[in-house]
Amino acid sequence: MAAIESLKAILDKTYEGMTPKQLMSQSPAALAGVTEGDALKLKEAFGIDTIEELATCKYFLWAQALHVLAKTEK
Repeated sequence: MAAIESLKAILDKTYEGMTPKQLMSQSPAALAGVTEGDALKLKEAFGIDTIEELATCKYFLWAQALHVLAKTEK
């Protein structure tokens, strides 16, 4: 799979051209707006080393689920 052009908006320039699969093993610092310092804090707080671990972190998934539920609450 070729890199997806529209990903440029969410990636640090260094990582542009990588496929989503390749990006899963990269540091969260590959994401635009996430610094190396931010990535270090994610590692210290949650043990997150990669974008895949960030995407599947149970605390972030729980927060997303609560957000969806809150939006549907009457």
